[in-house]
Amino acid sequence: MKQIGIIGTGSYLPSQVVKNQDFETRDFLNSDGTSFKQENSIIIEKFKAITGIGERRYVDDNLNTSDIAFLAAEQAISDAEIDKESLDYIIFAHNFGDVAHGQSQGDTLPSLATRVKHHLRIKNPKCVAYDLLFGCPGWVEGIIQANAFIKSGIAKRCLVIGAETLSRITDPNDRDSMIYSDGAGASVVAETEGRGQILSHASATYAYEEAYFLFYGKSYKNDSPEDTKYIKMYGRKIYEFALNHVPQAMKDCVDESGIAISEIKKIFIHQANEKMDEAIVKRFFELYEMEVPNGIMPMNIGTLGNSSVATIPTLLDMVRKEKLENHQIQKGDVVIFASVGAGMNVNAIVYKV
Repeated sequence: MKQIGIIGTGSYLPSQVVKNQDFETRDFLNSDGTSFKQENSIIIEKFKAITGIGERRYVDDNLNTSDIAFLAAEQAISDAEIDKESLDYIIFAHNFGDVAHGQSQGDTLPSLATRVKHHLRIKNPKCVAYDLLFGCPGWVEGIIQANAFIKSGIAKRCLVIGAETLSRITDPNDRDSMIYSDGAGASVVAETEGRGQILSHASATYAYEEAYFLFYGKSYKNDSPEDTKYIKMYGRKIYEFALNHVPQAMKDCVDESGIAISEIKKIFIHQANEKMDEAIVKRFFELYEMEVPNGIMPMNIGTLGNSSVATIPTLLDMVRKEKLENHQIQKGDVVIFASVGAGMNVNAIVYKV
């Protein structure tokens, strides 16, 4: 059986740091356009306690989602030590396309994957480039698709990217705007010859009642243009959904892999909300009647915010390259990737480094 895994990673973290106190002058409103009773300092304090976010990164005005994806992709290709012309697929997970500074409308013509291929100056026409819309779990799903392509024999090497510039599609009058950030992560997936292996994976879409837990909606400011839309969410419903579905998806994946729960060294979970992620991991280990092991869950949401599809690949790149304090992975370690997001989609991978 082929051993298929990640042979190179790269990431781009924007240089513009936006701290929580930078939101103190915002006019935060309820969904009906009324003002909050609390002062912004109280809102921000509660936000930090729940999400763990103290600051986040925004891209410079001259950069777009496909630009930062290209920069992450260059790193991943270099790290993998391969010829870029040998790539069979470029799979680009995002949700909103290229959104120019000062705009809120996404541009996806041509596809962002095609734009990255163009930036990389890849001449090979058999390198197929396409976009993947799967909410925040998009990068994980891209890895699953790359694994299937290589396992079937129709590809040997795939570049999987997760990138987003959420700062450009957030409603400035919505306190949830403090959650979102920008970033890009990329990975090269190939036959590994003992350098890593995808052991199992699981995916699911819940759309009967859950399809619009995340959606595109108008500003909370009543006199804003009707045709300008922003990312919106029902936070409590998403929290409850994640706790009810992600731990079991992770367990199903571990059980399928044949790996003992005691062998899991790290859990790379979508950096959505610190309290939610901690609750998911706690409930996951409760399914095995275990306490959460110390140091099992690397986190960078405190300084990077929630960059959607980019959170797991950037976190993985940081840990692989020992850029996150007190977290390392070694050859032979078994880790889990897990994510939840718009769809509502859930997925997980058990991976041997």
